Amino acid sequence: MKQLRIPAVYMRGGTSKGVFFQARDLPSDPAARDRLLLRVIGSPDRYGKHTDGMGGATSSTSKVVILSKSEREGCDVDYRFGQVAIDAPVIDWSGNCGNLSAAVGACALGMGLVEGPADGIATVRIWQANIEKVIVNHVPMQGGEVQELGDFELDGVAFPAAEVKVEFLDPAADEEGGDGSGGGAMFPTGNRIDVLDVPGVGRIEATLINAGNPTIFVDAASLGLEGTELQGDVNGDKDLLKRAEAVRALGAVAMGLVATPQEATEKRPHTPKLAFVAKPAAYTASDGKQIEANAIDLLARIFSMGVLHHAMTGTGAVAIAAAAAIPGTVVSRVAPAGADGRVRFGHPSGSLNVGAEAREEGGQWTVSKVMMSRSARRLMEGWVRVPGER
Repeated sequence: MKQLRIPAVYMRGGTSKGVFFQARDLPSDPAARDRLLLRVIGSPDRYGKHTDGMGGATSSTSKVVILSKSEREGCDVDYRFGQVAIDAPVIDWSGNCGNLSAAVGACALGMGLVEGPADGIATVRIWQANIEKVIVNHVPMQGGEVQELGDFELDGVAFPAAEVKVEFLDPAADEEGGDGSGGGAMFPTGNRIDVLDVPGVGRIEATLINAGNPTIFVDAASLGLEGTELQGDVNGDKDLLKRAEAVRALGAVAMGLVATPQEATEKRPHTPKLAFVAKPAAYTASDGKQIEANAIDLLARIFSMGVLHHAMTGTGAVAIAAAAAIPGTVVSRVAPAGADGRVRFGHPSGSLNVGAEAREEGGQWTVSKVMMSRSARRLMEGWVRVPGER
C-alpha cells in the first residue's frame, strides 16, 4: 500500500467546511471513490475524533465536494455534495449542503473551471447534481482573484470575510409534483400540515416540504422544547435525540424517501432534516451575544446527522424561507413572511435574514427563488495524502 497524492482544496463555506475535489482526480467507480473519500475524512472513526483524516468530527465539518466543468446548458460548474458519517462507513449523497454551496463559485474560479472578471462580481451558475437544482453564486473579484476577505459578518463564523450572495433557483417543486410520485413535490403528501403518529412520541403536527433539502418542521413544544436551546441543552440528552430521530425517520417514510424508518436511520441520515420552530423569545447565543425577541420573527433549530446543528444549515434556511412564504405551514403560522418575502430567525449562533420569491396561481404556490448572504474562504490548497488500495 502506498500514499496517494490527490489535488484538493480545504474550504469553508458559510458555517461549514469540507474538502473540495475535481471529479477528474477521483476514481470513476462510485464504490472506489467513496472508499477513498471516507479515508480522506478519516471515517469511520470509532473514537469519534477524525484524528487520522481531514474531517472535523461534526456534521458541519465532515463533508466532501466534487466539482467539474458543466456541460449543461446555462450552467458553469457541476457540484456534487457528500455528507460523511463519523462512526459508520457511509457517505450520504442524497441532499445538498447549503452552506458549502456558497463556496462552490469561489472554488471553481480558483480551480480555473470558471472564468470571472478581473474586478467586480463573477456570477457563477451551479448545477447541484444531488437535488438537480440551479444555484447562483455572486462572487466578488479583485485583481483577477477571488476576494475572500472583507467586513461581512456571519453568525456562527468567528471572523469577517467577503460577502457572497447566493440564490437558490426553484428550490421547491410545484405543489402537484409533476410525475405524481410525491418525492419531487414541494409538499410530497399534498398537505401543508400532516399528523405523524410516532411510536414512543405520539401524534405530532408536521410540515413535510421539499425546499433546498427535504425538511420536516415541527413546533418546538411537540418535542418538549422551548426553541431557545443550544447544542449543550440537546446533544447530551440521548432520549431526546432518540425521539427526534423517530420523528425524522417516520417523516422520511411519509415523504416517500424510504420504505421504513429503519432505512432512514441506517442509510439516509443526512436527509430529510428535522427542524423545530417557536415564537420569538430572548436568549443568549453560543458566543454569549444576547438575541432579543423583537429582533427576530421566529426561533428555529435544526438537527443534522443525529444532533442539533451549531447554527443553521444553509438548506434549512432555504426551507424556512419557503415555508414562511406559504400560508398554512407550521412555519408560516408562527411567522408568516413579510410583504418583501423576508423572514429573520434566531438560531443557536445568532440570527439570519433570508428571503423567498413566492406566488400563488390557481390555488397553487410556487417558490421561484430563495436568497441569502454567506461567505467563503480557502483554508488550504494543494494535495491530500491518503493510503491507496493494494
